[in-house]
Amino acid sequence: MATRLKEKYLAEAVPALQQKFGYKNPMEIPRLEKVIINMGLGDTKDNAKALEVAVEELTQIAGQKPLVTKAKKSIANFKLREGMNIGAKVTLRGTRMEEFVDKLISIALPRVRDFRGVSTKAFDGRGNYALGVREQLIFPEINYDKVEKIRGMEMIFVTTAKTDEEAKELLSLLGMPFAQQ
Repeated sequence: MATRLKEKYLAEAVPALQQKFGYKNPMEIPRLEKVIINMGLGDTKDNAKALEVAVEELTQIAGQKPLVTKAKKSIANFKLREGMNIGAKVTLRGTRMEEFVDKLISIALPRVRDFRGVSTKAFDGRGNYALGVREQLIFPEINYDKVEKIRGMEMIFVTTAKTDEEAKELLSLLGMPFAQQ
């Protein structure tokens, strides 16, 4: 069974992209490849329980268990040793990715306070988009009463688009609420 996002992509985005950019081959049409969600947890390096709670929250949001990232180098100023747990990341592909993006666009982003749209300046020049969220509370899976600390997260949308313009068009056709410049 296809997800809502996939149906929208096939019904609306593909024909619109093909018409606008004049693709000859259907494989040229940009699509969403993967979404990487990263949560920095540097403040939990001394507190294993807080790390566990943050990983559990990220698991609920993504629907997949995250990988706990470790420090590659020791940095004395930050009291950081090589190998300490400093973050969690999860890479979503396929159906899980489609469900997450649909949930993000239709439920989570509208719950952000004073929301006026996401920035159009966060493209990397190769057709990928980065989005930062200040609090995990915007996701419906998170129980507001059980949250110990408000944490932000970054999301990277990796597309097969070759240019930022193509990627922006793809994401806006999928429903990403870009801010008006």
